[in-house]
Parts: sequence; C-alpha cells; structure tokens
Amino acid sequence: MKKILRFYIDGFKGMTLGRILWTIILIKLFVLFVVLKLFFFPDMLKKNYHTDKERSAHVIENFTQPK
Repeated sequence: MKKILRFYIDGFKGMTLGRILWTIILIKLFVLFVVLKLFFFPDMLKKNYHTDKERSAHVIENFTQPK
C-alpha cells in the first residue's frame, strides 16, 4: 500500500501541465457545488418551515402520499 501511495505522490510532484489542469478542475468543481448551490438551489424547507418537526412532517407527508 505504501508503494502505491508513494508512486502517486511522486507522479503528482513531477507534473507540470497536470497541475494546471487539476487546478482548473478543482475551480470548476468549486463553482458547480458551492456557487451554484448558493444562488440557484436555495434551501426551501428551511425557508418555508421554521422547526425541524415541521420540515420532517412535510417531507413524510410528501413521500407517503399516493399519486
């Protein structure tokens, strides 16, 4: 296990173009998961219901209703 870990660590240290690409990938992931969630996916349960009991009752009601 230690040899495998050392192999990957040495490989990442020797990268030049790969570091730039990994930086771009991490920035894109940050934008996707943090920025988009904050602005486009607000927490509607927290906004519409004030207590955890009200939130859980709403979720249970919607999951158990037959369609």
